[in-house]
Amino acid sequence: MKRRPFLIALGSVLTSCKLALGNAVDRQLRVTLKNAHKGTLDIDTQLLDSYGPPPADRRQFYLDARKVFSENPNADFTNQAIVDAAKRHRLHLMSGPMLGDLHSDSVSIWLRPATTQTCSIAIDGKTFDGQVDQAGEALRIPITGLAPNTGYEYQLRVGDQMTAEGSFTTAPLNNATDTVRIAFGSCCHKIGVHNLNLFRQIVGRHPHAMMLLGDIAVDDREGNIAMHRADYQLRDVSNAWRELSSQVPLYASWDDHDYFNNDLSGVPKRFTAADRDGVRSVWHENWNNPPANDQRDGIYFNTRIGPIEIIMLDTRSCRQNSRRNRYGSYLGEAQQAWLKNTLQNSNAPFKIISSGTMWSDYVSNAKDSWGSWDTEAREEIFQLIEQEKLSGVLLVCGDRHGARGFRIPRPSGFAFYEFEPATLGGVSGPAGLVKDCPDQLFGYSGTDDKGNDFIAFGEFTFDMAADDPTVTFRLIGQHGDVLEEIPLALSVLTPA
Repeated sequence: MKRRPFLIALGSVLTSCKLALGNAVDRQLRVTLKNAHKGTLDIDTQLLDSYGPPPADRRQFYLDARKVFSENPNADFTNQAIVDAAKRHRLHLMSGPMLGDLHSDSVSIWLRPATTQTCSIAIDGKTFDGQVDQAGEALRIPITGLAPNTGYEYQLRVGDQMTAEGSFTTAPLNNATDTVRIAFGSCCHKIGVHNLNLFRQIVGRHPHAMMLLGDIAVDDREGNIAMHRADYQLRDVSNAWRELSSQVPLYASWDDHDYFNNDLSGVPKRFTAADRDGVRSVWHENWNNPPANDQRDGIYFNTRIGPIEIIMLDTRSCRQNSRRNRYGSYLGEAQQAWLKNTLQNSNAPFKIISSGTMWSDYVSNAKDSWGSWDTEAREEIFQLIEQEKLSGVLLVCGDRHGARGFRIPRPSGFAFYEFEPATLGGVSGPAGLVKDCPDQLFGYSGTDDKGNDFIAFGEFTFDMAADDPTVTFRLIGQHGDVLEEIPLALSVLTPA
């Protein structure tokens, strides 16, 4: 990967600073997941301060905005009291910048200005402008005309005020032989969003992008859309989150806790289709995923990063609860058809397909896996990949706290590989190792043998230079230790 000399020097300086700060960063306040799910003002404030609070003006803005959201179920970010709070604390940005939608010649930068002044992004001698009609609206500014696989720095101004800066590396060309690195993981919850150790490790490894596979920032807000927004504002004032999102393009899908509550899907009891639409809408407001080219239901999408097709599924909101165990009940028939079409039309050597919950049936008696919901539809996808010899398919997932890897053997002799680093929040769950499971590659619980939080993320490194390109999976701890390393050749991931 090409890096500019300035970025390399900057990385060395940051590394020195991180080492100096390490002991202080390690002294985070322990907040259990059970308490984090409660989402009270006291718990949310403890989380905000857990690794060292943000600057006083940003911290107080969050508290003021949260009060509005908690008292007014119809409040959104354009609410005058929230806009006034941002002005009172002299903030030009409520949220952002957040990178996303990366290509070989472009990237999208998402932000939420607290003003209608022009927002300008300076990069490589060029300036790209954007402006909202109403303060508090989300804004995406496309940055175009970039060179492939090249490191860039950018500066963001709101009006005449320098407000933020960041860096990123563009994707290589689709047919290039460059190395590509994709980080991924799930189950941050609101705990992991503030983890400076973890996010600095991710940034320091210079991935082209990161896939967030669910249970990221919102915890069990059910149909209270205003409190969904409050949780996103908590994310956006976090020091750690701002460091990650301004330097690594993010691709996000949800799982149950982002959606309504534990194990809920489709249109849950006590809720309506309008409630589901409201949750989908607030999701789209607060992420920088590639835009879909149709008016589909759900939050699923696909995109290309060099030689890799990214396919992120909506495995929550399209489920049909009344039809469980019938074809199409897990993804919905429209998303199932879209997935088949996307796979058949992809010419990318490698394809990463995400599921919020597990593909395999090995953990927790498969209580919420794809196979337990809709065996027929999952089998249809597996058979399609085998029959059409679709190359380089990697399965990733989350939900079951802990980190695990599995082979999913097929009657044909082929095997799929599934990786589940659901450890971004260090939350314990089922045992890491499944009893009597010869197809398990590794397993870690949410806590280590000493009772400490086990916090790690996944990483795929794609080496395209060889005749038989390879992808290497690594499980990397929050302090940089490589816990697992599994190389896989493209030929191994392609049905014979």
